Amino acid sequence: MYPPSAPVELPSSYATLDLPHVKVTHVPESSPEPTPVLLLTLYRPQNNNAFTRQMQESITTLYTLVNQDNRVKVVVLTGHGKMFCVGADLDIGFLGGAGRTGAKVNAKSERDVDHRDGGGRASLAIHQCSKPTIAAMQGSAVGVGITMCLPATIRIAYAKAKIGFVFSRRGIIMEACSHYFLPKLIGLSRALHLTTTGSVYPAEHPLMRELFSEICPTPEATVSRALELADEIAKNTSTVSTKLMRDLMYRGPSSAEEAHLLDSKVIHGLFGGKDNTEGVKSFFEKRPPNFTGTIEDMPEHWPWWSQIDVGTIPKSGPKDSKL
Repeated sequence: MYPPSAPVELPSSYATLDLPHVKVTHVPESSPEPTPVLLLTLYRPQNNNAFTRQMQESITTLYTLVNQDNRVKVVVLTGHGKMFCVGADLDIGFLGGAGRTGAKVNAKSERDVDHRDGGGRASLAIHQCSKPTIAAMQGSAVGVGITMCLPATIRIAYAKAKIGFVFSRRGIIMEACSHYFLPKLIGLSRALHLTTTGSVYPAEHPLMRELFSEICPTPEATVSRALELADEIAKNTSTVSTKLMRDLMYRGPSSAEEAHLLDSKVIHGLFGGKDNTEGVKSFFEKRPPNFTGTIEDMPEHWPWWSQIDVGTIPKSGPKDSKL
């Protein structure tokens, strides 16, 4: 999603987009046009919002649009009903047709090296987007239901929501880039505990205390608080600043000295820029800021890391001999 990216046709309304297994709502919902805050709801009422390929594609499509849409500042991600997301739909199977048997489907048509995890596609869409995401976990989330929320900038949960990194109990591994995010968020010790046991815990459990920045007493309060935070962020913060700070934390160097050199040149590139000028001016004028900076206004040193193409690998002929 980083520049240069192909321009996309932005919708006149997100609420009317055809996005299977999710719902997108303007905030407020009565607005006919896109609003600074969008509410993205996982929506499979009869399946506890179980994750599917269609859901992943809908999430990826939405974030591709939001990334380039200057009308949108924040996305709030939640689930419909009592559950946030029960994980992968096991009636469909991990490969889109394995079903309850767990047997590999179409295994001969795709090599392991060519496979791209659907949860990872959704996670990267959230992670790479220039706009922050607030995950409002109003209900239980297990498997990919929780791992796809790890790239969110803020996670808020209903205290009694059940959270489980259950992969060791399904005979698979943590996916959706979660072995990158989880230890960074909660520490290696807790990450190992949660993934090794595969147990399910309430969001208020001590093992989860680093994962959620706020715990709310009811599902309704969880979504309400997320929308309140989203409104505050949309009205008072610079998209350029928040995205750069996220990238500095996740894509920063390995020593304090290297960090000093990097943040020095990045902040110098912002001095006197559109959002820096507005931030200082609004402070002295004692008024709310009107930040208009976009990804086109990023300093010249961004992105500072080597970008990796995770596109599908073209199928090749027979494997080369190992001899």
